[in-house]
Amino acid sequence: MPSLKSLRTRIGSVTNTRKITRAMKLVAAAKLRRAQENIVQMRPYAYRIGDMIAELAVGQDADAHPLLADREPKRTLVLVLTSDRGLAGAFNANVCKATAAWVTDHADSRDHVELHIVGKKGRDYFKRRDVNIGKIHTDVLPDVQWDDAGRIGRDLVAAYVDGQFDEVFVAYNQFKSAIQQDVKLERLLPVHPQDHDVDDSVLAPPSSDTLFEPSQGEVLDALLPRHVDVQVMRCLFESVASEMGARMTAMENATTNAGDLIKKLTLQYNRARQAAITTELTEIVSGAESLKG
Repeated sequence: MPSLKSLRTRIGSVTNTRKITRAMKLVAAAKLRRAQENIVQMRPYAYRIGDMIAELAVGQDADAHPLLADREPKRTLVLVLTSDRGLAGAFNANVCKATAAWVTDHADSRDHVELHIVGKKGRDYFKRRDVNIGKIHTDVLPDVQWDDAGRIGRDLVAAYVDGQFDEVFVAYNQFKSAIQQDVKLERLLPVHPQDHDVDDSVLAPPSSDTLFEPSQGEVLDALLPRHVDVQVMRCLFESVASEMGARMTAMENATTNAGDLIKKLTLQYNRARQAAITTELTEIVSGAESLKG
């Protein structure tokens, strides 16, 4: 049985740990509220610009713009969104494992698959595995800015337009709630109107009454790169909100488990203390009886 001193030390250690996990839960909850506000404001704009792209692109030839051009998928780029910090449950492991499984499943049909990674946890996960790693972004999180998303989006567009890659995907955790985040792997490039969840009326060719100024092609040329930037920004916001939700849930569970462990250790300590007292009393009574004899 552990000594009373070791039990007191462990109880103190677990109590301090519970204080830390409780504080981390409160910090994550505050950040989650801000992240939820960001994603709630971003989603309508991101989805609507997708609808606009679908409406404009449906009447265009695939060769009308480089970002609409379909090529045989031989070289693939996957943008993986993770976090810079851990203690967020399975948040990072889920997206990393899903990406690794996708790469394995498509290895035979692709000549080259390359990963661009956002977050230190993704970098640490994939650097120990046999995958091709390109650019690593560790200066984006947790405060995502439009300039960061634009820089990443421009890199993806340039790599696709230059012919370095035939398709571009993004892997991230989609925020559902504080206790639910779904791993998504979405196509960013080439832009396919049918990939957007819009009404059939939107995917119909523009009517003859629709006017484009200065022209439909120039409008596409202005909107398509921005569309990529907006989708990258939305995915980053989704990932940050998912991270904060996962961390808040993980720290809440850790705090609860620490409380349960403290109760268990306290009970064990009281039993050990009572046993020690009983032993001392028994020794005293035995000594007194031996003196009488």
